[in-house]
Amino acid sequence: MVVEDASTPLVSVNTLYCVGSRDEREDRTGFAHLFEHLMFGGTPRVPDYDAVASQVGAENNAFTNEDVTDYHITVPKQFLETALWLESDRMHGLTFSPQSLAVQQKVVTEEYHYRYLNQPYGDAWLQLRPLAYTRHPYRWSTIGADIRHVQEATLDDVKAFFADYYTPDNAIIAVAGDVHADEVVALVEKWYGDIEGRQRPSACYPEEPEQQERRQLTLRRDVPAAAMYLAYPMCGRTSADFPATDLISDILSNGRSSRLYNRLVKEKQLFVEIDACVTGSADPGLFVVTGKLQRGVEMARAQAAVEAELLRLAEEAVPDMELEKVKNKFENTFVFSQYKGLDCAMSLCYYHSLGHTDWANSEPQNYRRVTADDVRHVAAQLFAPQRQNALYYEPNN
Repeated sequence: MVVEDASTPLVSVNTLYCVGSRDEREDRTGFAHLFEHLMFGGTPRVPDYDAVASQVGAENNAFTNEDVTDYHITVPKQFLETALWLESDRMHGLTFSPQSLAVQQKVVTEEYHYRYLNQPYGDAWLQLRPLAYTRHPYRWSTIGADIRHVQEATLDDVKAFFADYYTPDNAIIAVAGDVHADEVVALVEKWYGDIEGRQRPSACYPEEPEQQERRQLTLRRDVPAAAMYLAYPMCGRTSADFPATDLISDILSNGRSSRLYNRLVKEKQLFVEIDACVTGSADPGLFVVTGKLQRGVEMARAQAAVEAELLRLAEEAVPDMELEKVKNKFENTFVFSQYKGLDCAMSLCYYHSLGHTDWANSEPQNYRRVTADDVRHVAAQLFAPQRQNALYYEPNN
């Protein structure tokens, strides 16, 4: 896909592979994220990707989540072919040396310890996902269910993963900037046309059963304050209920005029901070309310106050002005998120991976159609008591 934008001297190339942590085997988790690192480990033709990229003034990065792995590079427009050459070269094949694998295994292990074990509340998602999911592969984080899976990965393991998922049949490319579509198509054909197509393994994910009873886990940690994470199973990203669910999170916690901040932080002073968010995953995800309690506040009292606010959404219609406010905020954020060429390219790849490329232009309209009745109906289903997964952090002192 191509976005022609003559207003910028830069060109962004975004490559999205339809592989995330949900595609991993239960005994080989963390591989999608490991590959994000391995893709910068060099190829037979380009031993040092970053060195070549820096020579043409490129900015590049990547990310992995439960559904996709995304790589992007932005260059001055005269180096578009260099960017496509670099990305196609990685798709042709990596070096796969024992040294490169060992280096990236060490990097991922250090990231695991730093981000997940050595930070207050760092292991929250490592604990929350297997609490909320019992069958679906969303039950482990992108870092993996057990870091030993990455540490014990062999060259044969990673070669097989590359062969399965790093193929043209499983990739989406978007180019945005001062380019012409015909030129881009010709260059893509030049550099990618000889890469062998390989069909990826069938994407059949276990369906998560409907949650019938509340679940709870309490952790004692060296944390500065008690904290709660309340997770409720929600719809997937392409569901008709997703816009209403997302707007509910904004009604609750988007800014200092939101309900949770006004009533539970400012008025009742039960929390130091509180937030509500949606995971936004392709398959059914999680709606999560996170709060850090004021010192001396009992967990039961704080949770009851949160649940009262959730119940209000299920029982009382949201005033028109309040609903209009969060819709306006969403549209404002959406429009500004399309401002840069790279943002446009990433957005196109993402929506195309969902099967709704047109949403890159029309997503605000989906949100504009949400009514107060939609919000109340979704909230009543979403916040049913038996669907709650509660994770508590209690300080050691």
